[in-house]
Amino acid sequence: MQPQQSGYRNTRLHAAQCPCCQAYNIHVNGVLHCRVRYSQLLGLHEQLRKEYGANVVPAFPPKKIFTLTPVEVEQRREQLEKYMQAVRQDPTLGGSETFNSFLRKAQQETQQIPTEEVVLEVLLSNGQRVKVTILTSDQTEDVLEAVASKLDLPDDLVGYFSLFLVRQTKDGAFSFVRKLQEFELPYVSVTSLHNPEFQIILRKSYWDSAYDDDVMEHRVGLNLLYAQTVSDIEHGWILVNKEQHRQLKSLQEKVSKKEFIRLAQTLKYYGYLKFDPCVTDFPEKGCHVVVSAGNNELNFQVRLPNEQIKEGSFKVTRMRCWRVTSSVPMSNGPSGSSPGKSEVKLELAFEYLMSKDRLQWVTITSPQAIMLSICLQSMVDELMVKKSGGSIRKMFRRRVNGALRRSDSQQAVKSPPLLDSPDASWEPMAKLSSKLTSVSLRGISHSSSANDVGANDFHGNYAFEGIGDEDL
Repeated sequence: MQPQQSGYRNTRLHAAQCPCCQAYNIHVNGVLHCRVRYSQLLGLHEQLRKEYGANVVPAFPPKKIFTLTPVEVEQRREQLEKYMQAVRQDPTLGGSETFNSFLRKAQQETQQIPTEEVVLEVLLSNGQRVKVTILTSDQTEDVLEAVASKLDLPDDLVGYFSLFLVRQTKDGAFSFVRKLQEFELPYVSVTSLHNPEFQIILRKSYWDSAYDDDVMEHRVGLNLLYAQTVSDIEHGWILVNKEQHRQLKSLQEKVSKKEFIRLAQTLKYYGYLKFDPCVTDFPEKGCHVVVSAGNNELNFQVRLPNEQIKEGSFKVTRMRCWRVTSSVPMSNGPSGSSPGKSEVKLELAFEYLMSKDRLQWVTITSPQAIMLSICLQSMVDELMVKKSGGSIRKMFRRRVNGALRRSDSQQAVKSPPLLDSPDASWEPMAKLSSKLTSVSLRGISHSSSANDVGANDFHGNYAFEGIGDEDL
């Protein structure tokens, strides 16, 4: 079965007097990333044409001499939407330094943060804070490398870790908002939220525990992995019985970090990312659920209406496709509002192969739906790299002429932007379909509804596997 290609529905934009002055909001996972004008997008287009050639770059909506009518404004929005989708979908253009630097510069200009030297604190899993001196204009990989250098983490292990935007909960645990991407400036991203609860944390970014061996080869890698494992156990992400707890405590007292990790690897939910309690429609509508991602699956701990607890897992290899939809009320409040606000409703839905001939949609309603989608995609990436005989070490390639180059599998999972308007008069509903959902320029449509999702709003799963008779 061939995977479906990711597609995005058209959305609407309010009328503007001057097409060159029309501003579009670019959102990162529901949070305002930057504002750009038609003239800026045209400048990006011309730069891409200069670097990659007219035959590679999609056609750009032409300038108009006269003031646009409302119909023409909508046509212009649709054309720009298709253009940005095409650029972001293209593994060369969407992963280019030209495209990403455009988004970074626009983010910095929108938030009005000048380029200057600052000290940024990055958390480790054990609560330790690593202070790095960076520029406000430093991108995610710059900051990641600065943290690695401060910790003396070897270059060939940097790719095993990523920076995540998290929100600290009352019990000291972390609610994961998103993985920071190459098109954003971490300092700007976290400070523009104006909320001390949001912080940046360093955490491993792979799923297969076999890669732990690579990380544990070096003292710093071992310490980082050990601290994360201890933290996950303390916060109940990894299940431990009394005897196992006694053994782990003994290994801690002996400072036997490798043996501690080896034992933890045998425990349930080791290496999983646990999400905040949310709601699902499986096995029936309105069930409360705690979702964990790991071991190439989504694990459900469901509380049924009769208060009975049931547990089950959905393997990523049996998800034919998935989508993320978003209901976003528009407001005239401050830009860059908190991504944790309750009025933003996100849903992750995946089509699952329940049996040989039966596919069923399962929906999770959670503010962390986009992070769940990111987890699914990274699991697929890892599976595909292993299937092709590749190595995770090769998934992180060093800078070439100042630009970071990722593997083809990573370049291929970029998500295209959608155009958005800040006009509060439009009906507050937007569609968001994602591979990584790293960037979205969303539009607001009168015709949008929670159930009005087209056949192209899905992300196809290249790791999908059918079920044979012998599997049933």
